Amino acid sequence: MHNLDLRRIGSVSPIGSVSPNFPLVVVPVKTNRRNFIATSGCAACASAIGSLVAGPLVLPPAAAQDPSESSAARKPRIGVFTKPLNSLSFDELADSMAEAGFDGIEAPVREGGNVEPESVEEDLPRLVEALGKRDLTVMVLTSDINDASDPLTERVLRTAATLGITKYRMQYLKYELNRDIAAQIEAWRPQLRDLAAMNHDFGVQGLYQNHAGNKYFGSSIWDLHIGLDGIDTADISVAYDIRHAIAEGGMSWPVALNLIRPKIGAIYVKDFRWDGNRLVNVPLGEGRVGKEEVGALRLNTFDGPVSLHEEYIDHKDPALVPKHLAAMKSDLNLLRSWIEN
Repeated sequence: MHNLDLRRIGSVSPIGSVSPNFPLVVVPVKTNRRNFIATSGCAACASAIGSLVAGPLVLPPAAAQDPSESSAARKPRIGVFTKPLNSLSFDELADSMAEAGFDGIEAPVREGGNVEPESVEEDLPRLVEALGKRDLTVMVLTSDINDASDPLTERVLRTAATLGITKYRMQYLKYELNRDIAAQIEAWRPQLRDLAAMNHDFGVQGLYQNHAGNKYFGSSIWDLHIGLDGIDTADISVAYDIRHAIAEGGMSWPVALNLIRPKIGAIYVKDFRWDGNRLVNVPLGEGRVGKEEVGALRLNTFDGPVSLHEEYIDHKDPALVPKHLAAMKSDLNLLRSWIEN
């Protein structure tokens, strides 16, 4: 039987003072972090890199990659990344998201975001309560977290878990191109295992997003598959970004998608086009991400959150918020039409 911890935040519980009807989630402490690392499959000393070199790559069986035969079609839960809407109050944000037809949001809880990490215990409950009034949720919390030893990591995860937020996007890890790449991946694995253990303690799931670029760990997706080998997907999984995957993968992006599919915990949808050698963000359906590409994601059988990212309007100008909202709603309607038809 698991020990139970109410996970009150600090010596004072701001969550309990928000509203008498505000839900308090009991967070199970599943195991001691050190014991978790020592006993989990991640603790096997053989590295994923070595296993790829030493033997053939074994892909998951087709049945594991295609749940459509055993899963009834469902409407995916679709939220939106609210970075362009930081100037709105929490109530204004909730009202605008409900009016647009979203199921929830991907909320930046990082410097300059909807919630500042230093004030997470006070402000995140207020955001969740405002959303709850409109039957919306924080589907994904976007963070600056990638190190379990950072004091802010525990504060943010403890608060999120107590509020029932179970998924958060991690901060990127970046390569130094003048150093051995395989060695850098191997060096990050203990850090990832330690963070996975903390996630396990709080009952939350870290999401690592694939991002295009020659310095980003995970940009090729193959390296992400290696780096997360042996880590339970319940503790760390992948936020699969189809825009970045196609930009990096060219013609072979479906291969990488099939490889990483069993590790996907959330899906990000946005679009781009090439302007010479430059990537330009565009409204959904006007670039490389169309109905066929979105169809490969099997969203009607996916049970995790889907997050739209509208990045083609300047997010720094508060005067453009009405344009952002109109663009988000347009992208949402198009995405839903693709899924339903």
